[in-house]
Amino acid sequence: MAVFTDLSDDDREEIAVAYGIAPLTSVIGIADGDTETTYLFRSQRGEYIVTLFENGAEPLDLERTFRTMELLSAACVPCPKTFRTETGGATIRLSGKLVAVVGFVQGTQSACASPAQCFDLGRRLAQIHRTLMPGSPEKREGLPRGPIHGALFPDNVFFLGDSVSGIINFRLRHDDVLIAELANVLVRWTMLGNGTLDGERAEAILKGYCRVRQLQDKERQALAAFALAAAATFIAVSEDSVDLPIRAENAFLSAQSLSAAREIPFGAA
Repeated sequence: MAVFTDLSDDDREEIAVAYGIAPLTSVIGIADGDTETTYLFRSQRGEYIVTLFENGAEPLDLERTFRTMELLSAACVPCPKTFRTETGGATIRLSGKLVAVVGFVQGTQSACASPAQCFDLGRRLAQIHRTLMPGSPEKREGLPRGPIHGALFPDNVFFLGDSVSGIINFRLRHDDVLIAELANVLVRWTMLGNGTLDGERAEAILKGYCRVRQLQDKERQALAAFALAAAATFIAVSEDSVDLPIRAENAFLSAQSLSAAREIPFGAA
């Protein structure tokens, strides 16, 4: 853990009392994150993730994050359970740092998700888009635009068996065209070393997504271009950026083939 704030016994008690999770039975530091400090608090009531934000976090930012998770949880999207103070606040301050508490998420992360896991991932992504989408979605160049997760990568998703058990890190939520996030998910979860998208897993993501939210014709047509952009961006910032143009083109061609697949139930215009 790059940043770590030690908690005294009094600090731990103050947090536990503020969020109604006392008495504690154990506290364990978690080596995760470079701009925040994370602890696992255990009590007779359950297990909780306690985060101390070292910098860059504002109360309103975390309040919006909590409201997003609460809205999604109500729509049966698996998110961490939020915990609020007795006054309804999402955060408290401890030694000048914001503190937030959520429930512990059961499951494991997967660097190479199975097709069945990819199907459920696509389904959950579509649920997020539909749940957060305003009644009359804005469009940009004919493409539906609305709130997206913003970082639906393997380190932010947990699985139990073939099912998504938890999605975390909603702090990067922002508005964008929905097909851009779908393309980004395809790249981050299924791209092989040469840039080609793994056909079985990519198809599973699309089928899962379209089971909940069918793509409009313009979205289907735009998928390959957004996959190209997502692949180029990901490769450029990775440790291995060799043959970037060729690998990004392979992602484009793979997505182009997927967008023409009859097996995937794309929607109409």
